[in-house]
Amino acid sequence: MTAKEIVLKPITSQQANAIVKANHYSGKVVTNSQIHIGIFYRGKLEGAMQFGPSIDKRRVGMLVRGTKWDEFIELNRMAFSDNLPRNSESRALGVAMKLLKKHAPKVKWVISFADATQCGDGTIYRAAGFTLTQIKRNQQMLLWNGQVVAKKTLDNENYPKIDGKYFSRYLLNTGEAIPLLGFQLRYVYFLDQTVRKNLTVDEIPFSAIAEIGATMYKGLRPESITSDATSIHEVDGGATPTSGL
Repeated sequence: MTAKEIVLKPITSQQANAIVKANHYSGKVVTNSQIHIGIFYRGKLEGAMQFGPSIDKRRVGMLVRGTKWDEFIELNRMAFSDNLPRNSESRALGVAMKLLKKHAPKVKWVISFADATQCGDGTIYRAAGFTLTQIKRNQQMLLWNGQVVAKKTLDNENYPKIDGKYFSRYLLNTGEAIPLLGFQLRYVYFLDQTVRKNLTVDEIPFSAIAEIGATMYKGLRPESITSDATSIHEVDGGATPTSGL
């Protein structure tokens, strides 16, 4: 029972969505995903990876100088069942990058985000050869009515403004919602290594994750976040990501 036994194949969006809803910690899908790859183990679909455009393509594209509109893609969701062997995630990432390089030659690089507020700091990305380009405090997730909700969800037209303030601010002021403390980490994988030199922010050493207090694995962190350390690249090269993987 090893990760080498997994097989990656294209699947439908319906199949991928079902896997994500059942196995991703958020239980939510990204509706604009365009590429759906299934992870099969001994003939059974046990995982899914979904790729698509970033929410803010203009800002994200600026991360790598000279990037054209169709030359980058975001890994929106990655969800695996517990039936998969150990190290399946990093192996699947590695194989998926090779498939993209072969079948989507226009794509020069891939971006993804690790949610070190609820899930992990991106161990699988580091194992698969991704480059860390940002660590920032995540102040966008709230706990409300026993559920984790993004502030941007509460601040859209579906929720009323109260006294001229966004609904999330009202909930925070009344104590009905509390912010979740954590971090978000941004990773980039260069399918075309020649564009790596065009990265507009510094590459961050992996050791910085522990130094800033952003370590998390499977929703657990070594200790509570008490550091007042400033974010790394919190503004430079920023992006508007989908929820972290």
